Amino acid sequence: MEKFDERYIEMAAVWAKNSYCKRRQVGALLVKDQMIISDGYNGTPSGFENVCEDENGVTKPYVLHAEANAITKVAKSGNSSSGATLYVTASPCIECSKLIIQAGIKRVVYRDEYRLTDGIDLLRRAGVEVEKVD
Repeated sequence: MEKFDERYIEMAAVWAKNSYCKRRQVGALLVKDQMIISDGYNGTPSGFENVCEDENGVTKPYVLHAEANAITKVAKSGNSSSGATLYVTASPCIECSKLIIQAGIKRVVYRDEYRLTDGIDLLRRAGVEVEKVD
């Protein structure tokens, strides 16, 4: 574990509070060379109403995960996520793991285990360093 891992995961947890999602609030930070280069939380795309669940409490299909928001935000900024570490409050799903691999992120640090482990399995298969913190 690196020196600032716990601090960055705490910051990601604070950032998660920006989410309007009721079922689960997730936050993510992208860090490169001890600098936060991007952040994200789960929610609807820009310009959409800030409501993540439908009238039955089911998450709408177009809600973006925190990792996807952080990765697309860094892409828009002109910064590079190549070699960066992603701090995320919940372990990535398989869809986000594909984005993490393609974005060149070399390390993922997460706090909460998701019921499906296929995302973590894929990251490890791709040689991404994965670490769980409490």
